[in-house]
Amino acid sequence: MLGDRIRKLRKQKKLTLEALAGQGLTKGMLSLIENNKAKPSMESLAHIAEGLGVDVTELLGEISTQELRAILEKAEKLYNEKSDDQYKELLTLIEPYIEKLTQGYESARLLDIFSRSLYKEKLAGWEEFADRAAIIYDEINLTANRAQIAIFRAMVKFIQHDYAGSLDILVSERKEIHSKHVYMDHMTRMDFDYHEAILHFAIGDNEAASAVMEKAIQFSKEQRIFYRINDLYRLGAGQALMFKDEEKLELYLRKLKQYGEFADDLLSILVHDLIIVMSLNTVKKQYTYALEIIDTYLAEPTMEEVVKDLYQIEKGKALYGLGEFPEAISYFNEVETSTTTHHPFDLSLYYVRYSYKALCHQELGEIEEALQAAQIAVEKFEALPDTPFKEFATETYTAILAQVNPQ
Repeated sequence: MLGDRIRKLRKQKKLTLEALAGQGLTKGMLSLIENNKAKPSMESLAHIAEGLGVDVTELLGEISTQELRAILEKAEKLYNEKSDDQYKELLTLIEPYIEKLTQGYESARLLDIFSRSLYKEKLAGWEEFADRAAIIYDEINLTANRAQIAIFRAMVKFIQHDYAGSLDILVSERKEIHSKHVYMDHMTRMDFDYHEAILHFAIGDNEAASAVMEKAIQFSKEQRIFYRINDLYRLGAGQALMFKDEEKLELYLRKLKQYGEFADDLLSILVHDLIIVMSLNTVKKQYTYALEIIDTYLAEPTMEEVVKDLYQIEKGKALYGLGEFPEAISYFNEVETSTTTHHPFDLSLYYVRYSYKALCHQELGEIEEALQAAQIAVEKFEALPDTPFKEFATETYTAILAQVNPQ
């Protein structure tokens, strides 16, 4: 209780009742306060806190802003590190203070981190703390931080492959934020536009995806900001490739290459060349040229695993096109679908390998193996929206099945 805290601090500082009371209180009143028989006014409380050399919040049992900042500094450092136990350590660090996090940026951010850590550890209750953080961000008008909670909530559904649910949350949250916040900074708007575009694309609403994406790119040009622009170019190129829009594919590939060279962004260059390879394999049938590009990148030991896997799949496709069926199968077998891949387009790039693997087995006369691989492809694509990739998987399975069971 308040009196107990005052007495404890007074004794720690070796002050007598008379010394702490000073000119602002009587010794008798201070004694009543310490014995929880009288409640001090805010003026008296401020006088006592000054005499003890502490903040009023410490006397009230609340955590001081200074202490919160120190905890947040530790939390941010730990949150940005990559270690096996970082989220468990964050939960241990923040949990003792969780009920005292009621106002201010430090409280909101700690609740935010705590929520994400619970989610990462697959523990229940993360939504409650995300809600508490969102309320405080709204109260102090921190739009960018509030928007990141909205995107986080939407991406939880996205990772579960509930793309429609994810889009509903994002659109609803965005509308709510617009109703409560007078101003939204340009980068936050671009974040919303990018995620909305990928979610429209994910549910197969390509018209809406294109509209949001092109509007965001135009906004970026008008405001002379380039945040998320490379992501939007990658999205546009992938969409154009999937639906064989040669004009848009050429446009977005050119923009992606220009950005990659200007910003010295390796990922943009890798994706640009990967899409070029995909086009060479599936549209232009220039398999030897595709292999030249692929082998250049596969020789790089530092290439990110996800990108490397996709290049290996393209190598298998090129080898299939050249009639090197056993070798093609060996490349398809080396790849496992990345656990961090969730967008239907990206998943399609992985899943299509089963259809090509089936075709290789078919060419080798291994019909049972061909049917098995083709069936896996169909099952993988079942939950995804209709795309040319999915259609290809279905056609491959149907053709091989007809060979097994001719009418």
